[in-house]
Amino acid sequence: MDQAAVDRAKEHFAKVVEEQMRRVDQMRSAQSWTDFSRLDKIVVGIVGGDGIGPYICAHARTVLEFLLGEEVAQGKVELRTIEGLTIENRVRTMKAIPEDVLAEIKRCHVVLKGPTTTPKKGDPWPNIESANVAMRRELDLFANVRPVRVPEQNIDWMFFRENTEGAYILGSKGVNVNDDLAFDFCVATTQGCERIIRLAFEHAKKNGIDKVSVVTKANVIKTTDGKFLSTAEEVSKDYPGIKWDDWFIDIMTAKLIDPYRRSDFKVMVMPNLYGDILTDEAAQIQGGVGTAGSANIGMRYAMFEAIHGSAPRMVDEGRAQYADPSSIIKAAAMLLNHIGKVEKARQLEMALDVCCLHERHFKMTGRSDGATGEQFAGYIMETLTDPDLERKWKSYQAC
Repeated sequence: MDQAAVDRAKEHFAKVVEEQMRRVDQMRSAQSWTDFSRLDKIVVGIVGGDGIGPYICAHARTVLEFLLGEEVAQGKVELRTIEGLTIENRVRTMKAIPEDVLAEIKRCHVVLKGPTTTPKKGDPWPNIESANVAMRRELDLFANVRPVRVPEQNIDWMFFRENTEGAYILGSKGVNVNDDLAFDFCVATTQGCERIIRLAFEHAKKNGIDKVSVVTKANVIKTTDGKFLSTAEEVSKDYPGIKWDDWFIDIMTAKLIDPYRRSDFKVMVMPNLYGDILTDEAAQIQGGVGTAGSANIGMRYAMFEAIHGSAPRMVDEGRAQYADPSSIIKAAAMLLNHIGKVEKARQLEMALDVCCLHERHFKMTGRSDGATGEQFAGYIMETLTDPDLERKWKSYQAC
């Protein structure tokens, strides 16, 4: 046995443990939630990212400017473009988020972010950490919240995915002990599990939903998933009016495509990796990952994004102007709701439903035989001005 390799691995693991214990201390002393109603000005950062990101973010910004024009003119809201979160700049600095970019992001209250490229084996880029994972950690965005609605199939799901622990948070800190043995790490803390599970139960309580489903693989991954499941059992005691059940990730992926069972689910909460899997599956049922927005919420900051990738091929082939912006515009609606612009968020969500699900005057194909993102954003804004929007939306819901 190579004792030197064992000792190096022990030293590495000790550093990982110390880092995570410091994070636990930070969570114990966390501040209260940001009260947007008390801010003189809300700063919204627009971060384009890679590939089609700058294109679709520009269209989402246009829609936000349309809805928030009065607040922007009065200085109550600022839409601030933040450059530099590109794969080229990240590789140049060898940082998941370059320090100057992170400093600019931290000067904002909320961020609307386009997709970013995460290098994988075979790519021409060095193996730097995911910008998303780094941002969630740096801003402590512990809750990834993703809604999926398909009214005609009686689907109305809200997913709460833990964002700062699990199998992803130490994804760049695994250790190759030697040529034959490699370890990665999965992390769960009492504080991290409790706050995401409590957020899910609070959502159910506020929205009159009587059940929360907890998804793990605690029968096999007994320590970390076991902690998540046992924490859910404890938290549930504070919500006597809400039932809860637990599911294993493998069977839950099957139940979401079971037409006889999937409408039973309303609110689901789970560790990081399982949330990534289930929300992409759910988005595909809704119409594809291009149709889904995502919120990443912490007590101080929040980041809203499309859940699809950066599609560099579309840029290489000169098709970026045809990229569908509906996912990032859905994220913009979630952003509006988060900062307290509830009615504007509701209007935008209704307009998206009408434009994407029902009337479809513009067909998005990603190619020149379909509409451009700019045309689609214009269609959304035209629909927002329709005095019959709510009546139309309600009639479609009743169908």
